[in-house]
Amino acid sequence: MKKITLLALTGMLLAATALKAQDRPNIVFILADDLGYGDLGAYGQTKIKTPNIDRLAKQGMCFTQFYAGTTVCAPSRSSLLTGQHTGHTFVRGNKEIEPEGQEPLADTVQSYAKLLQQAGYTTGAFGKWGLGMVGTTGAPDKKGFDVFFGYNCQRQSHRYYPTHLWSNNEKVELTGNHLTQQKIYAPALIQEKTLAFIQDNKDKPFFLFAPTTLPHAELQGPDDEYYKQYENSFEERPYKGNDYGPNAKVAGYASVAKPHATYAAMVSRMDAYVGQILDKLDALGLTEKTIVIFSSDNGAHKEGGADPVFFNSSAGLRGYKRDLYEGGIKTPFIVKWPGKVKEGSKSNFTGAFWDLMPTFTDITGAPKPKYTDGISFLPTLLGKRKQAQHTYLYWEFHEDGGRQALRMGKWKAVRLNVQDSNAPLELYNLDTDPGEQNNVAASHAAIVKKMSGYIKAAHIESDVFPLLGKGSAQ
Repeated sequence: MKKITLLALTGMLLAATALKAQDRPNIVFILADDLGYGDLGAYGQTKIKTPNIDRLAKQGMCFTQFYAGTTVCAPSRSSLLTGQHTGHTFVRGNKEIEPEGQEPLADTVQSYAKLLQQAGYTTGAFGKWGLGMVGTTGAPDKKGFDVFFGYNCQRQSHRYYPTHLWSNNEKVELTGNHLTQQKIYAPALIQEKTLAFIQDNKDKPFFLFAPTTLPHAELQGPDDEYYKQYENSFEERPYKGNDYGPNAKVAGYASVAKPHATYAAMVSRMDAYVGQILDKLDALGLTEKTIVIFSSDNGAHKEGGADPVFFNSSAGLRGYKRDLYEGGIKTPFIVKWPGKVKEGSKSNFTGAFWDLMPTFTDITGAPKPKYTDGISFLPTLLGKRKQAQHTYLYWEFHEDGGRQALRMGKWKAVRLNVQDSNAPLELYNLDTDPGEQNNVAASHAAIVKKMSGYIKAAHIESDVFPLLGKGSAQ
């Protein structure tokens, strides 16, 4: 009798475990590249049409105080995947490796994709990587992704008609491109693989990471419906770049006759790709059990003919990509989770990319990270009143003399030229001055002192990515 009872109990436990795994939501995380806070209709854009992302916002929660990892690609993505701000995360700058790739994440570095794998998720990444070349410790397969397709190297991703892409560890030559002609448009090919991943994994929990290259420079795309809707809509000033042909360089930007129309078309194309993902989930009956998240890796860019002033891409905020003012790091952040997240809701939770790791592990029951600067915002998603809050958020940027920034409640501190030990701290009250136009440091000495202390504590000097230099004082 005891044996039968034990077997029955074991069967019940196994059934409960299987049910729990079955109930785990799929997660789709779509990350735009250099999309400004104000480039979406849901965040105030009036010149560019983004109906699919606007629909996503109406069906989910829009965050108004969410931040990227930092203000450029690789360290922002490192912060996202490792759950650490840029004072701690391993990759803190865009350090290039020849002949292809960037400084790889170390083998000791945890990623949330690895934790999701351990929880039974099938994981795929499609788009731009930039955290370690194939065969290194930072390659996608070493950081928790079962499948990868796209640009491994962010330098290569400057070209939308590249010579090759990567499928896991296989180099995929794009016949006809070779930087001499524009035949195969990489985003379209990557999108095909993205949709195929959803199809192939429809019967098991999956995590889809879609770090699209759109709308990063260069400004290029087919002469199709996305472009034609804007072709004659704006005043234009042609941009002269490094064109496809015998003298083309991998990291160059091609000329563009109508940069305003082309940029708008790229944003609308990205929006259409988001719509295709949503439609695919609908067609497979996966919508109700899938979390869809949309964001951008940093603020709007000014390269290759892009004109963020014309489009008000920063939504009136100060700064762009490479700035640590709000326009460089504040990001659109939208979460749709049917039955869990209230439709059409907004949140002023002050969060950042490093919060994704603890939030994902909370949602999925994956192993807890060994270390993280993040806090789970699952209570916010579920509409709970008790939500932990950050004491501060911290960023650093390793070019142009070094920059640091810290947000503490309504206060925002920015320090430029940090390699100068006498560099002053700027202070802004974001409640009354969201555009960071009025530096009030002189009249708030106590606040400046407190935030300076947090900045000093947040930065741990790195041998790989030194900000201050060995032995430097802050």
